[in-house]
Amino acid sequence: MTPLVNTAVQLGLIVMIILLMPATYRVVIGPHPSDRLQAIDTITTLLIGIIVLLGLLQGSALVIDVGIALAAFGFIGTLAVARYLSEGKVF
Repeated sequence: MTPLVNTAVQLGLIVMIILLMPATYRVVIGPHPSDRLQAIDTITTLLIGIIVLLGLLQGSALVIDVGIALAAFGFIGTLAVARYLSEGKVF
C-alpha cells in the first residue's frame, strides 16, 4: 500500500471514529424510538466501515469477512426492531 493510500485510510478511520460520538449521543438522548433505531443502524454502518478499513491496513481478508457478517446481522436486527416498533411484534 502506498503512503498516500495509507494516510487516506487512516484519515477515514479517524473520521469514522469521530462520527461515532454524535450517533451515540442520538441513541442515548433520542426523543423517539425511531431516532434511536436509526442511530443504532448508523453506528453499525460506521463499525462495518471501521472494520473494513482496519482490514485494509492489516492486509487481512478475514477481517473484511467479519465486516460482511456484521452487515448481515445488522440488517436483520434493524428489520426486527423496525417491525417491533411498527407492529408490536417481531415474528
